[in-house]
Amino acid sequence: MVCPGTENKLSTLSDLDLQYRTLKKLYENCEVVMGNLEITSIDRNRNLSFLKLSTTLANVSLSTLTLRGHAAYHLELDVEEEEEPQKRTPKNEREATRKVLNGGVYVDQNKFLCHADTIHWRDIIKNPQAELLVVPSNNSNLGCRRCHRSCNGRCWGHQEDQCQTLTKTVCAEQCDGRCFGPYVSDCCHRECAGGCAGPKDTDCFACTNFNDSGACVTQCPQPFVYNPTSFQLEHNPRAKYTYGAFCVKKCPHNFVVDHSSCVRACPSNKMEVEENRIKMCMPCTDICPKVCDGIGTGSLQAAQTVDASNIDNFVNCTKINGNLIFLITGIKGDMYHGIGPMDPEHLNAFRTVKEITGYLNIQSWPENMTDLSVFSSLSTIGGRSLYRGCHGAQTQT
Repeated sequence: MVCPGTENKLSTLSDLDLQYRTLKKLYENCEVVMGNLEITSIDRNRNLSFLKLSTTLANVSLSTLTLRGHAAYHLELDVEEEEEPQKRTPKNEREATRKVLNGGVYVDQNKFLCHADTIHWRDIIKNPQAELLVVPSNNSNLGCRRCHRSCNGRCWGHQEDQCQTLTKTVCAEQCDGRCFGPYVSDCCHRECAGGCAGPKDTDCFACTNFNDSGACVTQCPQPFVYNPTSFQLEHNPRAKYTYGAFCVKKCPHNFVVDHSSCVRACPSNKMEVEENRIKMCMPCTDICPKVCDGIGTGSLQAAQTVDASNIDNFVNCTKINGNLIFLITGIKGDMYHGIGPMDPEHLNAFRTVKEITGYLNIQSWPENMTDLSVFSSLSTIGGRSLYRGCHGAQTQT
């Protein structure tokens, strides 16, 4: 099961019970997270058995992840300020963290964390120039046990089956990437990420590029293939769409097809149409319907709310690519940034909006406007991104 990730960073809901229920709703039975997996403000007594990664928070293990780091804060694996002693125990070595594909590793202020310094991080990090900072903890008096003698000093935990298996620094020179042994015949397939159980593209623990039904491939099967006999392009019956790091037969319902990929929104020179119940991006025959960036997207990437400084961006828009967010600093003004209060008349700019691809979040509204009639043309809230992962529309005034 594939689930969307979040970008809440360290912000949390005021109700910690709701924070936990939201996390459970997002990731119950989830095996793959498209984006960031953020677990914040969850106390150690909470049951996280709904996560495929582990059984409880005490067992959420760094050693169970393959990290791609397409969008990282600064580093890809960042572990800070562990407050309670935790036993990090992968079920077996095959489940261990095999590779950090982008970015580096930062581990600090974890006085109760054992074995962070017994891991050969350079064997895991793909980029040899990536930043690596693991600050040793004085944990000798906290019950941390040494690696088992069979591990040669490299382990995720103290038990015999928790040795770290090296898949990069021990390879023969002829290997392109990873290996499952020291000999030339032990090289992994070049599409493998994080090691393998054998030499084939189906033996990989994870894929560098794309996973096509268990096989690691450079690209997903394309919609057309060249016939060298007829010198023509022909439809490929095995064609699949690219969705993140996977090849899929069809895109998720809240994505659209552009060429052979699943995308959140069509580019500016195309419009979204539906053919045979499939939403696709097609070139506009004339002038495209006006698609405008939402809050936090494109030209409004740095914006946090609709306000007097950006309201003109929404004039004559028929579709909002992203989200519309109305905060008190947008309605009543933001003195710190020199932005005045919103003229309620300017909100009529939204009367032409028919679709919002993300979510609508109204936390503040002009006191003299008692309804939402400015959205009378709005017919679709796509929910391609969700507020706190759960809501396509929310009002809170």
